[in-house]
Amino acid sequence: QVQLVESGGGLVQAGGSLRLSCAASGRTFSSYGMGWFRQAPGKDREFVAAISRSGGSTYYGDSVKGRFTISRDNAKNTVSLQMNSLKPEDTAVYYCAASGSIRFVSPVVATPHEYDYWGQGTQVTVSS
Repeated sequence: QVQLVESGGGLVQAGGSLRLSCAASGRTFSSYGMGWFRQAPGKDREFVAAISRSGGSTYYGDSVKGRFTISRDNAKNTVSLQMNSLKPEDTAVYYCAASGSIRFVSPVVATPHEYDYWGQGTQVTVSS
């Protein structure tokens, strides 16, 4: 069982930056592949980024490539999402997710139902 708690959301102007963090409970964090998803009102949940158990492999959604960076610290049980050059279309609730059994290949890592645990979400609002 893993519990995930996101933090770091807020209101930022277009072109600005935010850093989201996700703190995980438990002593086996390094055995979970981790992902970030987002959901805007009236839209489906969208894949943002994923990172492998060791942190050696990452995937990004096309809309955030080159702007967002996912990282993890297995010693601190955290995964982070650095978001730069934010755009109004990045406005959404951002969710952290974990999977103990995910095959870390595309498009598997971009599929929400491949993840077993989810945080409660943190709101990111980008003003124009």
